Amino acid sequence: MDTGIGRRIAYWRGLRGFTQTDFGRLMGQTKRWVQDLEGGKRQQDPRLSVLVRAAEVLRVPLEQLLSDSPPPPPAGSGPPTEALAVIDALYAPGSSDDPSAPGVLQRRLTYCCEAFQACHYATLARELPALIRGAEQAAHAAGVGEQSDAQALLSRVYQLATSYLHKYGSATAIQAALAADRALAAAERSGDPVQTGAAARRIAKSLVYQQRPEAAVAFATAAARRLSADLTERGPLGLSTLGMLYLSAALAASSQERTPCRVRAACDYVDEAEDVARRQGGDRDEDYTQFGPTNVTLHRMDVLLRFEDGWSALEAAGDLKPEALAGLSRERQVGHHVAMARASLLTRCKDDAAEALLKADELAPEEVRGRPDTVNLVKDVVGVTAHPGPGLRALAKRCGLRT
Repeated sequence: MDTGIGRRIAYWRGLRGFTQTDFGRLMGQTKRWVQDLEGGKRQQDPRLSVLVRAAEVLRVPLEQLLSDSPPPPPAGSGPPTEALAVIDALYAPGSSDDPSAPGVLQRRLTYCCEAFQACHYATLARELPALIRGAEQAAHAAGVGEQSDAQALLSRVYQLATSYLHKYGSATAIQAALAADRALAAAERSGDPVQTGAAARRIAKSLVYQQRPEAAVAFATAAARRLSADLTERGPLGLSTLGMLYLSAALAASSQERTPCRVRAACDYVDEAEDVARRQGGDRDEDYTQFGPTNVTLHRMDVLLRFEDGWSALEAAGDLKPEALAGLSRERQVGHHVAMARASLLTRCKDDAAEALLKADELAPEEVRGRPDTVNLVKDVVGVTAHPGPGLRALAKRCGLRT
């Protein structure tokens, strides 16, 4: 047997949080069979059927088990139906209709930002297309003295569209990158450092989705250095923007293969954000960032989880105060429950993982059932649980999974 295949199976099994016993159960085999498979001791296996099943269980393309080269993009992974209207609005030609008043557009933008924080994505799918077209019309029609405000509002609308499309992962990565580029262009035309910094972190996230994490780190840190003085002068609003740029750099750094150097770099960026949060003076929601000490800790957990360090992530979670978590948006609270589920799975606490997912689903069903990464996490937890409870089975069914 090619020992490289066994090594790659072991790598992906560990990445998914499966023990050898868990993986054996999913494959219909014993732990000893898995040990022999990963150690290259099985001369007759793996047959193609075994590898196909292993790839299915580990949720990777078959080519990823046969070779160390990156897999091609999956076929048929187009944007979901619910996002199409927003995507169409990005490509739609300009309208000759009279533009809405800036106050009207700002109120609609506020409504949509609050819907995002509440995980009401169906509302965004309905409201964002008209808001995109309205903001574009207003920017086109604005007079010379009105351009800065109109471009700042347009940038913020594009930023929201980017964040919405990022919720669907790689399926909408191209369209999210388009929206992020437009957000940055509009922000720079506005001359507003807050909007420029906020748009820059959307660019960084888009670069990660384009498999360019090093470029994302460089972009986010360059923006932070360039805008630092101007953002600091803007008080809590600017500091929130600056802190989120450092957190974006941390997440991008942790999207790379784990090395001691990358772990240190990612944690250093989180430390930079923590320093900014201290200067800001506590948890705030400036420009809907939810930035502050609590959000910094949540990002520290995310960074550790991306490096597959579940124990350290749980240790970081111990610093969180329940009352501070309760004060965050629903979107951030659900993100924390999902992170706890990932950490619990990595540390083999399967019941805790199931409980965290059920809490997340109770709080915001759209954030769980409509997110590919979270659905896959539900699948993983069900897969390694010998006898899933009725709540977990029901959640899997709601996510469209078989149990």
